Amino acid sequence: MWEENLNRYDAIVAHCTRFDRKGKTMPHTSANGHMFSLLNKEGVLGIRFAKEKQQRYMEAFTTSYFKSYGAAMNGYIQIPDALWLDTELLIRLLNESYDYVMSLPKK
Repeated sequence: MWEENLNRYDAIVAHCTRFDRKGKTMPHTSANGHMFSLLNKEGVLGIRFAKEKQQRYMEAFTTSYFKSYGAAMNGYIQIPDALWLDTELLIRLLNESYDYVMSLPKK
């Protein structure tokens, strides 16, 4: 599942022209000094959002906070497996997350 989701993640990020996928062992995206998406070792995708959007998306997608190495990552929601099939939605969510971290103070 990890390899398959890594390939999907790479394909989705390739459609996003403002940022690139980084990391060899921990695939992620980051900008402005902030990471905003991450594929964990189980092949689960987490995307970071502003607090008000986290709750809305968790309800809309019937999901929860994203976990990596057993710990919940502040600001990230877990992307359900079913959403991998909606490429356009994932591209939109990644771009929205990018816009969010670009609004934060630079690290």
